[in-house]
Amino acid sequence: MYSSVLKSTVALLFTFFSLSVFCQKKNSFITNPIMIGYFADPTIIKEKGIYYIYATIDPWGGKELGVFETKDFINFTQHHLNWPTKEACTSKTSHETMVWAPSIRKGKDGKFYMYVAVGSEVWAGVSPSPIGPWKNLKADNSPVVNAKQFPGVHNIDPDLFIDDDGQAYLYWGSGWNWINGHCMAVKLKSDMVTFDGKPKDITPPHFFEAAHMVKRFGKYYLMFSDGKAIDATYKVGYAVGNSPLGPWKEGANSPILFTSADSTIYGPGHHTVFTEKGQDYILYHRIFPQKQDYVLRQLCIDSLNFDAKKEIKKITPKGVKNFTQK
Repeated sequence: MYSSVLKSTVALLFTFFSLSVFCQKKNSFITNPIMIGYFADPTIIKEKGIYYIYATIDPWGGKELGVFETKDFINFTQHHLNWPTKEACTSKTSHETMVWAPSIRKGKDGKFYMYVAVGSEVWAGVSPSPIGPWKNLKADNSPVVNAKQFPGVHNIDPDLFIDDDGQAYLYWGSGWNWINGHCMAVKLKSDMVTFDGKPKDITPPHFFEAAHMVKRFGKYYLMFSDGKAIDATYKVGYAVGNSPLGPWKEGANSPILFTSADSTIYGPGHHTVFTEKGQDYILYHRIFPQKQDYVLRQLCIDSLNFDAKKEIKKITPKGVKNFTQK
């Protein structure tokens, strides 16, 4: 009996020790995917020490966004926003596609601005806080870019960039049938919704969709996704310019994130970049392969770094040391 009790005690202690080590490792390192569930096209903001992640719900979008808050990238709390929804963001020109690919930034006025694709149209919203209440920026509740504008351009995947001088720029665009991607861009007036001039096609080499602007070293890095979002060809590339509207030179190290040789990282793309404690990070999705007529995607995070020539380094996906720990 004593032997039996001793074995049980040892087993319990071993289990406790194993769990403790697992928790310690898990908390000291953010592993990929960062959360349970299938989400894509993420954007992220930090407000009062809390990170808010907004993403497309898979497969192929839901009637709302997937929204999560976290302080440590280990524990997540889900929120449901009042806007955008498929019901609220449907116009006479809308397609059937659902709520996709948000971009959120805090404006110089302290308000939060969201640009999101619903029904293959770009919609804009504003809120006093990251979780709402949100409302359409346009008084008539119409989209900023409707589905019939700019023939040949799939009007999805918006991205908001606010330059150092406070000037805001809106980017968006994709192609059809996985070819002929277009990147549209326009300056925004102070109301964050009225175009300051006509939108321009500023498409860089090898662009398909998911524009994301990053400024470093006085240069503008237009990052994007290329390939098919449904398979191993999907990847992240970049181009470099001297202004937010180009012209562009293809990045020397582009593409920087792509399917690994062993397919453990499969079809990574549609990302955002954020900075914490002086280190840049890339938050993106990767495909979870399955034998279906749709894709399921998972959110991942890795470090983003620049080389001595101020080019973005190629990424080796492995997760990151937990930057939320003191």
